[in-house]
Amino acid sequence: MLLASVRQQSSRVGLGFARRFLGAQEALSAASVGSLQSLSSLATAQQSVVAAKPTAGAFAPAVAMTRGFATVVDGLKYAESHEWVKMDGGTATVGITDFAQSELGDVVFVELPEVGSTLDASETFGVVESVKAASDVYAPVSGEVVEINEALVEDPSKLNTEPFEGGWMMKIKVSDAGELDSLMDSAAYSAACDE
Repeated sequence: MLLASVRQQSSRVGLGFARRFLGAQEALSAASVGSLQSLSSLATAQQSVVAAKPTAGAFAPAVAMTRGFATVVDGLKYAESHEWVKMDGGTATVGITDFAQSELGDVVFVELPEVGSTLDASETFGVVESVKAASDVYAPVSGEVVEINEALVEDPSKLNTEPFEGGWMMKIKVSDAGELDSLMDSAAYSAACDE
């Protein structure tokens, strides 16, 4: 999953503040001790902190950590791990979804694959780091990387501001078009995000 290797960064999340909330200790301890198993685990841990009642002297979080409305674009294919694919002939453009970027928060660093490298579907091809977490990103289809978005290295925030346009990550010459059938369409992905 996109956030399978999430590491909570205590300096940004503020574990001291979270510990002041009743019932939040277990959620934050699990998040800070090791990597979370999925994007939904991160959201659950964050919602536990927001939903908990503050103790005397504690302060309320400045921003609720729950997901707002995320854009889903028709005509794209979506992986369960929150990457999108746009086909153009035999080439797939790949990026992370609006849902994924909203869960990550402000993106500060992007690691992309090398042009010419070969990827298998579900293989890690890069890393996205935000002020809250670092996450592996997975190839939704197999093939050869033919182009990467160099602009993301200079301005990783494009993943936040334009995840479906200027925030694309790589282009792959698809080796098995049948893999696209295992990806979700926009309606199925919207439903998955709402669960």
